[in-house]
Amino acid sequence: MSLPTGRHAVQTALGASPLDALDYLRLEPQPAPEPRGDEILIEVNAATVGWVDLLMSSGQYQHVPEPPYTPGLELAGVVAAVGPDAAGVAVGDAVIADGLLTGPRSLGAYRRYGGFASWALAPARAAIPLPSCLSFDEGACLLGGYETAYHALVYRAHVQAGDVVLVLGATGSTGLAAVQLAKLLGATVIAAGRTPSKLELVRQHGADYVLQTVDEAGAPRRFRDDLKTMTGGRGVDVVYDAVGGDASVEALRGTAFGARFVLVGWTSTPFAARGERDPNVLPTNLILMKGVDVLGSPAAIAVHRDPSLREERLHAILGWAREGALRPLVSKTYGFDELHAALRDKWASRHVGNVIVHPSA
Repeated sequence: MSLPTGRHAVQTALGASPLDALDYLRLEPQPAPEPRGDEILIEVNAATVGWVDLLMSSGQYQHVPEPPYTPGLELAGVVAAVGPDAAGVAVGDAVIADGLLTGPRSLGAYRRYGGFASWALAPARAAIPLPSCLSFDEGACLLGGYETAYHALVYRAHVQAGDVVLVLGATGSTGLAAVQLAKLLGATVIAAGRTPSKLELVRQHGADYVLQTVDEAGAPRRFRDDLKTMTGGRGVDVVYDAVGGDASVEALRGTAFGARFVLVGWTSTPFAARGERDPNVLPTNLILMKGVDVLGSPAAIAVHRDPSLREERLHAILGWAREGALRPLVSKTYGFDELHAALRDKWASRHVGNVIVHPSA
């Protein structure tokens, strides 16, 4: 069967910064690739616009595909063709593509086939059936956010029912996933962020308390006392930190003795990875006196090093999704011609939760 020519976004070179990199991101015609062996071809219905996509485009992520490549770590769509040796998947299946086995975050032969495209080539084992209760938009952002949160909260911090969990960056995609997952685990959740209106939306999606980390002028504010008040003077048991910088230090001041402080990202200091600015330093005296465990939580790197970690968290996340217990929030969708605007808006954190692009629109 002959498939029509589509379009894909091609990152032709890396930029000095994510916004500079947009100058090298072009929409080009894309003939449908022919799947061979155990490969499948997915017609992409929805792709997540993620923070990591932006970091990759400027060479700041842990591993970066060599240009030219198509960005888009997460996608969902319909299987359009299968190779002769593909097993367990058929034309017409609605699937989520496993972003650790295909696309820019994978380490194999499929790194250039990201989700910002009409067509994505993948090994058959990367096809995960889309839970029937989820839309393509929701499916496209299911794994990245919740896998990140699961690895941090369950595998690293061992969150238990009754814990108090502070989520820094709670209005972002992984932050909101952490709020929802912590509630599912039986924790009391304090959601922290910069914008009251966005925090109110996070409250509607499960947070018990919300906390503003900046003042009306946008300057960092002290919120240790707020944390102590919310916890009856005890402090929080777990910090999920996707932010870095000043908020990290203030959160540490508001921890209970023996707390677990999980490092997930550094969105407030995006160029720290280059060594241009290094404010991500936690006070060692507080770590010592409070007996705090500081835990790095690289969800993708950990699985690349030990694939056995994946089975448990995928089983849990997909099971909760099928039951309706976890459902990603998609705040904004964009047509393919609006891809550059979608990436700019993601970099500016304009939306709560997830942002989706539709390559067919």
